Amino acid sequence: MKTPIHLTRRRLLTAALGGAALGVLAACGEDPPPPPPAMEATASPPSASTAAPAATRAAEPPPASGPPAGTRLPDIAARVRQAQGDVGILPPAPATASDSPVEVPADILAARADRLITLSDRDQLSATAWRNIGWKTDFDSSLVHFDEIFSGGVPRDGIPPIDEPKFTDFAEAVQFVAGREPVVALRVNGEARAYPLQILTYHEIVNDVIGGRPVAVTFCPLCNSSVVFDREVFGSVLRFGVSGNLRNSDLIMWDDVTETWWQQLTGEGLVGHLAGVNLSFVPSQLIAFDEFKAAYPNGQVLSRDTGVPRPYGRNPYSGYDTTDGRPFLFQGRMDERLRATERVVAVEVGSESAAYPFTELSSQRVVNDEVGGEKIVVLWTPETASALGSSAIADADAVGSGVAYGRVVDGRELTFAVKDDAFTDQETGSTWDVTGRALTGPLAGAELPPLVHANHFWFAWAAFRPATRVYTADSNS
Repeated sequence: MKTPIHLTRRRLLTAALGGAALGVLAACGEDPPPPPPAMEATASPPSASTAAPAATRAAEPPPASGPPAGTRLPDIAARVRQAQGDVGILPPAPATASDSPVEVPADILAARADRLITLSDRDQLSATAWRNIGWKTDFDSSLVHFDEIFSGGVPRDGIPPIDEPKFTDFAEAVQFVAGREPVVALRVNGEARAYPLQILTYHEIVNDVIGGRPVAVTFCPLCNSSVVFDREVFGSVLRFGVSGNLRNSDLIMWDDVTETWWQQLTGEGLVGHLAGVNLSFVPSQLIAFDEFKAAYPNGQVLSRDTGVPRPYGRNPYSGYDTTDGRPFLFQGRMDERLRATERVVAVEVGSESAAYPFTELSSQRVVNDEVGGEKIVVLWTPETASALGSSAIADADAVGSGVAYGRVVDGRELTFAVKDDAFTDQETGSTWDVTGRALTGPLAGAELPPLVHANHFWFAWAAFRPATRVYTADSNS
């Protein structure tokens, strides 16, 4: 008998994880699945690598605890699972942690030593459950207690990353990406690519090589956090996937070399061999597709040809960015300085972090500031649609985009303003676009220094950077 392709999520978890699925489903607040139907005598037996002797299986109790999680997934999770498709949820990727993991420099090991926590009994139970479903992560090396980590309701890579991305030109892309839709704009060594959020929403990670540099383009819809990382760590190029777990509602990634768990919003290794290691950020912008086309006429666009059928362009999180109260699976302290899902341009330079609320930027359009001793400028444009508003992203309300750059060019500090709906510097009168390029004037052709930043939801940024300074026009007047 051939194994059916169209499996429900419960049956697929059971088929993929065996008895450990009970712990995962319980952790997600779901009832255990019914026993699977008896297989025909001709069915293929389990492989030697996954099958345990019957006596051993009978003697082993089920995991005492599944991965820590909320009691029951809210309606939004059901909508996401439906949109991802019960037939499309993939089994966990095979455990592939290297026998010779990446060598961590001695100074980093020394620096993290005081940050590693001692696992509690509850932590040990969770680690046992995770090991039972195939994780080879070094759970003894962790910066956090595991009750901070919640199951998002899918197994490892159940939301499949894109590992072999295909790209297309504007002639084709305009057939499926509306001009107002948000895209992650990335330019490396002269090569420019756009990654539409309508695709990233269903994959969350794109493992790519652009301009000769291996990168991970990531997006966590629950935090509205689009962040790009360099995938090369201590000489090894990592492939990143979706662990299925969240912390502070933010995606936890994993790598296929050491199976370390990584916090997407901060790029820090949380649990595993590379705990305490920070991935290198690659500057990018979240802007409207029309703005990307105007800036990069030879740019490429991530194709919908991903090998995994998804309803690209539909938003399973409709209305999420306007909800009041506590965000989905967020158990941290709520910072009430701003509304939880207020978008902010989040910037961190050195030991200082700052947040520029869209409510402030929408009226000012330009903010000249200094963060961590660096002179910066934050620019805001109004037309970008929300990827998390309407069920159809192309029809969503405009929420705008915020970008940040250094504002010292060739040793000269510039001061920016808006004039005739264009960004200009007061020193030379040159005009600039949202990608930081001077279009006209004495500085035409110059570029502002790229600055790592993102358009996060406030609750997520505040959870990881509670000491952040919140910009207000009054405080900087």
